[in-house]
Order: sequence, then structure tokens, then C-alpha cells
Amino acid sequence: MYQCAQAHDWQSAKSIYEFSAKDIDGGDVSLEKYRGYVCIIVNYTQLAEMHAKYAEKGLRILAFPCNQFGGQEPGTDAEIKEFAKGYNAEFDLFSKIDVNGDSAHPLWKWMKAQPKGKGFLSNNIKWNFTKFLINKEGEVVKRYGPNEDPSVSCSAVFTYFCSKANLPHLTLDLLHDE
Repeated sequence: MYQCAQAHDWQSAKSIYEFSAKDIDGGDVSLEKYRGYVCIIVNYTQLAEMHAKYAEKGLRILAFPCNQFGGQEPGTDAEIKEFAKGYNAEFDLFSKIDVNGDSAHPLWKWMKAQPKGKGFLSNNIKWNFTKFLINKEGEVVKRYGPNEDPSVSCSAVFTYFCSKANLPHLTLDLLHDE
């Protein structure tokens, strides 16, 4: 189902770079492509403005639509792609996935199981717009709730990583979650 070395053994993965996913056009994408970037993984529509503002400084957004929350993403991949254009979403958009349950994409299972990827009360994604911050080594370093404003998160991310790691650039990669 998923093109990923960790499809059946996602627990043994050490970073996001061991996963792959289908993009919105059906092509296989190895997350190795994002090695060396700090990433935030979240739903796409709320992040178009942040991407437009920081893309040239290294911002990367990985958007993974999901229809597990109130039927918010009922469309086909082609319809979702067209919808995203209305929000000027010019970042990497992946095929619709599940983020909870047995059919959840292995990447999402892995992120939720990481020490800093655990949720409040349970690890399940509770609603769209949950964000996972991924460091340059591909590790989960923070999970943000769905109500946290990404521009506030972005400021904190830039401040933290630029001051702690002296990064020449910062990349935020967003995938759809809660």
C-alpha cells in the first residue's frame, strides 16, 4: 500500500528519511529529499502564507491531506490539488492518507510514537492542523496542537533553531495531522 521500507516495521525507523509517500500526482517521493532541513509537518491550507514568506530562506512544507476528521477532505487527489491552488499552496502536496488507526501511513505512526511526538492524553491525532517539528536529523522535536497559530510556531522555531544551532537557513516541512 505505502512505498516505504518501514511499512510493516515502522517502529524501527530512526528518522523521517526512512519513509516515502505518494505525492498528489501519484509519484513516489522519498523523504530523504528533505535531509538537512528542519521540518514542520501539518495540514496545508493554513501554511501557504508562511511558506510564501519563508520559502526562499529554506522553508519546506510537506502537506498530507486526511479525511478522518469530519469529512474535511472528501475529494480526490486531483480535487484537493485544485482546492489547494485556491489558497496559493505552492509547497509539496502529498496524496491523501490516514493518520490514525491500522491504515495510518507508517510515517504518521512513527511520528506519534516518538518521545516528543506524543499527544495530550493519547497519541491519536485529534483534529486537522496538528504540526510536527522535525530537526535536521529527521527526528521529531515537538508536536504542536491544531489550535496553535503556525506563524507563532514559526517564530519560536526560527528563534530556537537559529540561536541553538546557528543554522544558515531554516526549513519547515508540514504534513497533515490532527
